[in-house]
Amino acid sequence: MRIIQLDETSKKNILEDLLKRSPNHYDQYAESVNEILNGVKEQGDRALFDYTKKFDQAEINVGNIQVTDQEIEEAYASLENPDLVSVIRRSIKNIREYHEKQKQYSWFDSKPDGSILGQKVTALSRVGVYVPGGKAAYPSSVLMNVIPAKVAGVEEIVMVTPPSKDGKVNPNTLVAAKEAGVDVIYKVGGAQAIGALAFGTESIPKVDKIVGPGNIFVALAKKAVFGYVSIDSVAGPSEILVIADETANPRYVAADLLSQAEHDELASAILVTTSEKLAQEVSSYIDMFVSKLKRKAILEKSLENYGYILVTKSMSDVIDVANDIASEHLEIITENPFDVMTKIKNAGAIFLGAYSSEPLGDYFAGPNHVLPTNGTAKFFSPLGVDDFIKKSSIISFSREALAPLSDDIQKFARAEGLTAHANSIRVRFEEQDTDVN
Repeated sequence: MRIIQLDETSKKNILEDLLKRSPNHYDQYAESVNEILNGVKEQGDRALFDYTKKFDQAEINVGNIQVTDQEIEEAYASLENPDLVSVIRRSIKNIREYHEKQKQYSWFDSKPDGSILGQKVTALSRVGVYVPGGKAAYPSSVLMNVIPAKVAGVEEIVMVTPPSKDGKVNPNTLVAAKEAGVDVIYKVGGAQAIGALAFGTESIPKVDKIVGPGNIFVALAKKAVFGYVSIDSVAGPSEILVIADETANPRYVAADLLSQAEHDELASAILVTTSEKLAQEVSSYIDMFVSKLKRKAILEKSLENYGYILVTKSMSDVIDVANDIASEHLEIITENPFDVMTKIKNAGAIFLGAYSSEPLGDYFAGPNHVLPTNGTAKFFSPLGVDDFIKKSSIISFSREALAPLSDDIQKFARAEGLTAHANSIRVRFEEQDTDVN
């Protein structure tokens, strides 16, 4: 793994390199995605079935597009490891308990003058969850997308996921969906599935919001339908940044970097350290681990493309580059990780200490693993309960409460040239109409 002495030039080059992974840089696929979306919008199920045949080689129709109870029962029976069910249930418990602490409630503030101000919190009615299929079938992502929606009180959760050639859905995905409380599952994936959720078809109802990860076509489709529906984010490839000093265990650091590099060839894995010795040791352990791990080809390509070990002169420089990169996952393995954490402004999830490795967050700790990528942690947050609610402002004034504000409101309205606004207030305190100017 390449070791780079960090300076302003190398930092600039690395940041530019990382940004190339963003879905915003894949406009060459936009035309194809828009063609698919328009097809689904105009032709509904017909286009949905045709695209599923074209891209997934599966014969899906109105009779088999929805996953049946029998198929879910078969999924439970076909699990390679039956213990997975109990593991999923324990994970759900942790995820639910964490997200329940995020719940917001309606509130009202009444005053003696007769005014009432407040905020009404309402869960979204119907949410669509996209779940990748095939080799990228991750039951953990099902839980992370569904549980916050359930905690928020979403009335109906609709899941879409691509079928295999025989029209089946990955059993791990089905079990996770059943355990998490998904209401209905449809066998459709890709940009066509996003179109179905956004516009509705004869078989699939229109939703209010779409969440969940997917490939570049899914990401671009979500970006394109934003406005017809809400979306969680336009997610890019996975990434990890590890801050470590001379006290860190190089084996742990190397293993953690590879835990994200194995996702795909565009995944990013970066170590930033003040220790040249640690840098060299981590590089050696990475070579050793890669030679033994199952996804060797992906790991090698990922590290070649977006893997870096950055050596800086001071911890202040380390923190600066970490905030500039704003990584999806940030591990801090230093002598005093909590002190370093207080200086971090931009990160999706922060893992503190040698035994808080990133996979803990992926599967079991409880916080959501759907996180902002490609530097968007500077302004986005992890998926949570807030993503599945909306808020309405409440305003109630009596005549007595409005009276002392009447003149001020009218003056404000007239200053903006909106005399009808001013008149709306004025008429409440005049016995009959006079000049409205």
